Amino acid sequence: MADKFSFDIVSEVNMMEVENAVNQAQKELSNRFDFKGSKSSIELNKNDKKITLVADDDYKMKALKEILEGRFAKRGVSIKSLNYKPQEKAFEGYVRQVAEIISGLPSDKAKELSKLIRESKIKVQTQIDGSKVKVISSKKDDLQQVISYLKETSFCLPLQFTNYR
Repeated sequence: MADKFSFDIVSEVNMMEVENAVNQAQKELSNRFDFKGSKSSIELNKNDKKITLVADDDYKMKALKEILEGRFAKRGVSIKSLNYKPQEKAFEGYVRQVAEIISGLPSDKAKELSKLIRESKIKVQTQIDGSKVKVISSKKDDLQQVISYLKETSFCLPLQFTNYR
């Protein structure tokens, strides 16, 4: 029997599900009565991992966000993976907002996550390995405690637990 057990903490987004969610949001946008005659749009740039929202005014921008976030939730994609940039004025009085899709665990967030685990006082070791955090312990129960603890805390990024050994 192995004397060390481990798992990895990652923050990944399924881009296929994001694409499906955006397509469904675009379809809903074209069918909604309150958007008839509007030049509002939702566009996905897969290469840059950005979603651009364009609306006639602030009210419609809020409705666009609700449509998009609702579709994300239905497709099982965490809303935490969206990082909204500040709204800006676009052509002819329209409003534009860009939402970045966060995929991966930046080093500063990995350090913050590692510190959070240390502060929990659960007897585990953490190692930052690129875009993931490896959690190691001699007891499987401690690893389960860490997973439960992290699920209870509201971390700013969506977290997945992989390679449980």
